[in-house]
Amino acid sequence: MSELTPHLIEPKDLEAMLLRENLIIVDLSHPVLYQQRHVPGAVHLSSTALMGNVPPAAGKHPSFKDIEALMSDLGIDSSKHVVIYDDEGGGWAGRLAWTLDLIGLHNWSYLNGGIVAWINEGHTTESTVNIPKSCCTDIGSTFANPSASIHVDEIITRLDSSDFAVWDARSPAEHSGEMVRAARSGHIPGAINLEWTELMDQDNNLRIRNNAQDILNNLGLSKDKTIATHCQLHHRSAFTYMVARILGYEKIAGYDGSWAEWGNLDDTPIELGF
Repeated sequence: MSELTPHLIEPKDLEAMLLRENLIIVDLSHPVLYQQRHVPGAVHLSSTALMGNVPPAAGKHPSFKDIEALMSDLGIDSSKHVVIYDDEGGGWAGRLAWTLDLIGLHNWSYLNGGIVAWINEGHTTESTVNIPKSCCTDIGSTFANPSASIHVDEIITRLDSSDFAVWDARSPAEHSGEMVRAARSGHIPGAINLEWTELMDQDNNLRIRNNAQDILNNLGLSKDKTIATHCQLHHRSAFTYMVARILGYEKIAGYDGSWAEWGNLDDTPIELGF
């Protein structure tokens, strides 16, 4: 597969291709739900495997060596089409999409609406626990696409640039500073607050909203800008990163340090309110 792999797939289209040999389906739902019902053939992945889990910025990505081992365990390489989903509307699925982009494997598709859409629309499920077909994965010796990630110093140097924007995917209470989840509360100066769930259609089984592009354009998060997206641990903002990629954004980067890093540093600039 290649960059031409569509990054969004509907349940009916996935069901029609379940028997393809190069297909790997990764379920990032709650493990109890996976054990009860999942897409046939899907293997389960714990979300913790996608996090570095080192406080305070526990959301930073694991080492390249750890990610390489994870891809090998899952049997993922450049020849595979990876379909990803979860049970929450796309946060953890987005985290895997971002990780795949980071290592240069762009051959992923998000199951629109995840397992919620799959089950509610009557598609076949199974309860069999599937074991990944591990392989010796060659994904190079370092991150092939480091531009998918952005770091604190890069953000600070670009804050005054008209072609740069920060997309804060947290709640309004976190953004304004009312809710405190680090040593300091508030938001990155100039950041645009659009909570991640605002792009999920609650009336259409948590699919990405059809008017997502209009929403982003109206807020100033347009494709011509370089955009850094973040939340607390780059979980919610992994969804917003994924939505941007699905919409064709080429200059979108996930800030995996997120507020857990920014709000716990002494010298990062912070604004309060809206």
